[in-house]
Amino acid sequence: MATSHSSPPVPRPSDGSDAVFRKERDSASRQYKLARSLPDVCPMEPTELRGLCEGPSVVADQHRWTVYNSKVNLPAALNDPRLAKRESDFFTKSWGLDFVETEVLPSIYLPNITEEHFTAYLQEMTQREKTHESCKKIYPSKDEVTPGSSLTTNHDKSRAELEQVPKIFMRPDFALDDSATFNAVLPWTHFSVTGGKANRDIASSRLLQEKLSHYLDVVEVSIAHQISLRSEAFFHAMSSQHELQDRLCETAWAVAVLRERTAAMERVMVEGPLQALRLGLARNNCAKLHSKLKLMAAVHQTQPTVQLLLSTSEFVGALELITTTQEVLQQELQGVHSFRHLGSQLCEMEKLIDKMMIADFTTYARSDLGRPLEEDIQVLERDRLQSLVFGLLRQRKLDFLDIYDEEMIQAAKGIVKQCVVNMVSHIEEIDTEVVVKLADQMRLMTFPQWFDLLKSVFSSFILFLKRIKATLSVIRNVVLEVMDGNQRIRLAEAAAAAVGVGRASPEAPPSRDSELAYLTHEGMFISDAFSEPDQQLGGATPGPDSASGTTESSSSREQATPPLVRASGAVVNEDMMPTDLELGRVANNIQELLCTASDASHDRCVKFLMARAKDGSLERLSSSEFVCLSQEVENFVRETEQLCQRRSMSLRGALQSQANRFVHRFHEERKTKLSLLLDNERWKQAEVPTEFQDLVDSIADGRITLPEKKPAGPEERKPSEYLCVDGQKYAVVGTVLLLIRIFLEYCQCVNDIPSITTDMLTRLTDLLKHFNSRTCQLVLGAGALQVVGLKTITTKNLALASRCLQLVLHYIPIIRAHFETKLQPKQYNILRHFDHITKDYSDHIAEILAKLVAIMDSLFEKALSKYEVKAPMPSGCFRTLCKQLGKMHEAISDLLPEEQTQMLFLRINASFKLHLKRQLARLNVSNDGGPQHGLVMVDIAFYTGNVQALKSLEKLDLNLAEIWEQKR
Repeated sequence: MATSHSSPPVPRPSDGSDAVFRKERDSASRQYKLARSLPDVCPMEPTELRGLCEGPSVVADQHRWTVYNSKVNLPAALNDPRLAKRESDFFTKSWGLDFVETEVLPSIYLPNITEEHFTAYLQEMTQREKTHESCKKIYPSKDEVTPGSSLTTNHDKSRAELEQVPKIFMRPDFALDDSATFNAVLPWTHFSVTGGKANRDIASSRLLQEKLSHYLDVVEVSIAHQISLRSEAFFHAMSSQHELQDRLCETAWAVAVLRERTAAMERVMVEGPLQALRLGLARNNCAKLHSKLKLMAAVHQTQPTVQLLLSTSEFVGALELITTTQEVLQQELQGVHSFRHLGSQLCEMEKLIDKMMIADFTTYARSDLGRPLEEDIQVLERDRLQSLVFGLLRQRKLDFLDIYDEEMIQAAKGIVKQCVVNMVSHIEEIDTEVVVKLADQMRLMTFPQWFDLLKSVFSSFILFLKRIKATLSVIRNVVLEVMDGNQRIRLAEAAAAAVGVGRASPEAPPSRDSELAYLTHEGMFISDAFSEPDQQLGGATPGPDSASGTTESSSSREQATPPLVRASGAVVNEDMMPTDLELGRVANNIQELLCTASDASHDRCVKFLMARAKDGSLERLSSSEFVCLSQEVENFVRETEQLCQRRSMSLRGALQSQANRFVHRFHEERKTKLSLLLDNERWKQAEVPTEFQDLVDSIADGRITLPEKKPAGPEERKPSEYLCVDGQKYAVVGTVLLLIRIFLEYCQCVNDIPSITTDMLTRLTDLLKHFNSRTCQLVLGAGALQVVGLKTITTKNLALASRCLQLVLHYIPIIRAHFETKLQPKQYNILRHFDHITKDYSDHIAEILAKLVAIMDSLFEKALSKYEVKAPMPSGCFRTLCKQLGKMHEAISDLLPEEQTQMLFLRINASFKLHLKRQLARLNVSNDGGPQHGLVMVDIAFYTGNVQALKSLEKLDLNLAEIWEQKR
């Protein structure tokens, strides 16, 4: 057996995961540093770690950048197309010609390292260096230990002997009760005594025994060696064990003394106060039981109190009471057997209250909307309405506005009927027993009677809408008040939550609701059940008046608290209350309901108008009557729009439809009248009555309106011969005077009824076109010969027609400007019709003047074709021509202004010169000063003298030198 000093030391593993125990080596073993052993091929032993100086691992470092990842794309660098020539230097090629000469500047990101940066490190490492030096003295380095030393030899020998022990004995799960392990350690072949191999088996068994004994000796030697290395620590532990035993004895004695003193303290100081606490807890429990019984008594009075509140229509108070009682049943009295049916009974009562509120609101709406329409528009029973609306909102019955809508429509229907009945009762001509239908009764009325009825209907609807607006304002205020209350509650909850977070502590008692709605009409509050035990626990002795005092305090707090707010700031039954979004929708529906009322009123008025217009009564109205009707409707629509803040087009549309029919009839009447006047017109100058002159003068003031008829004075003015317009005199026929009044009536209708401007404009342009075309047919087309029976169309007729057309043409720009003020800018394109009319009238006037010239031209051609240059002078041809020119001048001089007369005679003179020139050329008469030339000059002088002797033609330049051919 090897000695303990020669046993090899146990190798210390590189990490502590595989070592069974770790103990410090003794001073003797610290002198040697164990050599690193080769890795064992046995998988049970751990292999050594990889050295720190080895190169990078492809597996371990594949995802980490190292210097081996540094590389340059040489083909890309060498094939740079930016340089014309290929340099041999790679860096010059890649980074420019100045790469070699460029000085590398110090990096701004790298600090300048000095000796001061290592001061802290050196101070920290100084102590470690001293420790390291002292360890080097104790443990020699590997180089100092000689290979042939005895310690190393003994260590290697011990290690070699220990390695001879089979690994199976070193396994942590070694157990002989395992059959496989037992067979491996002690094979049965060594114990078999059968056959001829008994002696050999006995020898093998002895050999196995000696081998196991040898293994035991080796292990014991190794253990003894390890124990010898740790003997100092072992003896130190033994000495510490004796000291620890002494201290344990002292501790046991101290614990016994402490227990004796604790028992004495328990007898003297604990048992008495603990009994007092038990009695206090029992008293507190009794107080809680008493308060619970009081609460149960209060809850028991819920149903009678609810019935009492319902008898006085206090729906909100009844609902608050039911909600509070349900909360108490779910929280404070949950599981009480006697109240097991009270919750369902309260739910049924709540449903009954919902039905009662809806029925009451329906009754209120019917009575409010059905009361007589008077000047009083005050809200009927404001408090009752507010209570009903608040209760309906609380129960989320948000469709109560539909009930009001239905009642409102029924009331609107009854308004028209009542107004008709009231009006018919005052008219004796209408027998209500014979004429039963209201529409037939209205059609039997005269227009003044019907118009008074219409104004009565309009005034009734205005009062009706004002009353509805006042009622809806009260409902809207209640909705907004609930929204504001919800907002304040949320702010209070947020503030309370912030304060609660700041002041919360584990010892703080849970908060309770101290303010709840009352349960009985006698004044008891649920808060009494909470406040009384608190007062008793606080040291107050309950007296006979304690309950009443609590009730008064609770009542005062209840009055200061909003009806839906508890002491903690939470909304009572907040799941039932509508959200702000729903309340906002209700508020919007209230505004829409007012607009619906306005629309319903307009619809009833439309039916009222249609009933009257069914037989065409409205179409047969005069202009003034229809204007009054239009103004009254417009005033009513304007007032309803101011009430509802929204435009309504139904009544305007009905009026527009009637206005279109009125315009059509208005236009057809005047067009027919104008056609009849034109068909009977003899185209003679008519006298101008003073009323038409006043009418024209009113237009000259800048406004196109029909002046009021002045009462006949004592001396009536005589009619004038001409119509004076802007300083010019117009000779006109009677039809044109009536035409002026007709288009002024069109303009007046536009002033009174602006909605028919576009329709009236197109009708007026049609009327002006009709006048122009019909005038052309009668005068230029000679239609008056057959229609009126004229013998011929004279020059006077033509000049008079031209002057009438000029008068109408003068007023077309004025009419256009008037209509332009009534149109929207986007409707200005319709004014182009006036431009077309202006062109048609100008062309017609030019055609009339051309017709006058053509008459004289044919006369010149016929007369001058027979002209001969011979005595006596002046010739008969020139005498005839001058006579005809005088008649022409006499016919038109009083009708046309001087400028037009001079222009007309210049054109006639040009025609005369043309025909005379042709005749002289045919007669071969030239201005040679011969006898014929002299005779012609005598005729020309006679012609010139006669023409210039006419009125306003004295200075007319006839220029008769052009009649002679120019000599070539």
